[in-house]
Amino acid sequence: MSHTDHARVSRSSSEVPRGFMSIFLLAFGLLFVVAVLGRLVGLQWRDLLPGAENSDGISDGVKAAVYTFMSHLI
Repeated sequence: MSHTDHARVSRSSSEVPRGFMSIFLLAFGLLFVVAVLGRLVGLQWRDLLPGAENSDGISDGVKAAVYTFMSHLI
């Protein structure tokens, strides 16, 4: 029996697959618009975005929501 070692390789930002980055940027832009509009209207936008409930700022909350959204896609 041969033993194969599957090491986890960390990727730099230049090695991130193009499809992943395009989906991330599209989702980030869409959810950022939702967060800004929610803030302008006076809604609790953190409650609308899954994963953003405990974030400090808009960009952190949107990034958390995008990663939560993308984890359901993969």
